[in-house]
Amino acid sequence: MSCKGCQSNEQSVFNGEIAIHFSGHEALDRPMVFVFPKIVVCFRCGFAEFAIPDRELQVLEHGSPVKGAAVLTEKAAGPYETKTKSASPGMNG
Repeated sequence: MSCKGCQSNEQSVFNGEIAIHFSGHEALDRPMVFVFPKIVVCFRCGFAEFAIPDRELQVLEHGSPVKGAAVLTEKAAGPYETKTKSASPGMNG
């Protein structure tokens, strides 16, 4: 099979780990989708190609988690956000 970018036959297949997320501020409340595809990479032009499994594709299409899909749904604290704890009774500080 030749590269779709440059028609070269200088390609190889690699294992991948990719986190796909929605863009924009509204995306902070949407799931991050993880896929672990086989990626075909062209050594001549850098074009890469992979397929997204059905469950993860449904998450991307609808913007909500699907049972069995690899997603992260909790908002993580940003670099300038801090988590605060309430002191337990009897603790100083």
